[in-house]
Amino acid sequence: MQAEGWYRDPYLVHEDRWFSAGQPTKLVRDDGLESYDPPPDGPPKVELVEVRHSQASDGSDLRRADDAKAGAAYDPNSAAWSTIDSLGSVYGERN
Repeated sequence: MQAEGWYRDPYLVHEDRWFSAGQPTKLVRDDGLESYDPPPDGPPKVELVEVRHSQASDGSDLRRADDAKAGAAYDPNSAAWSTIDSLGSVYGERN
């Protein structure tokens, strides 16, 4: 059976590394954040250890798009003001 999925990084560079068809890929994960870093040259330093999925969700953290009680998922006014605020801070730092 070939490794497929997340495994502890056997090169000991990152927390986890994605394997596909038994081969290490450049997709890595540290503290839950994914990024890219090609595997180092040479053999792995330790044996492969599969990363088990964390706690299964019961779906209680999800909401339906048509649930009026949940409120709007996207507020165009809030998004516009966020954009204006971020542009103001960028241009303010340059002056």
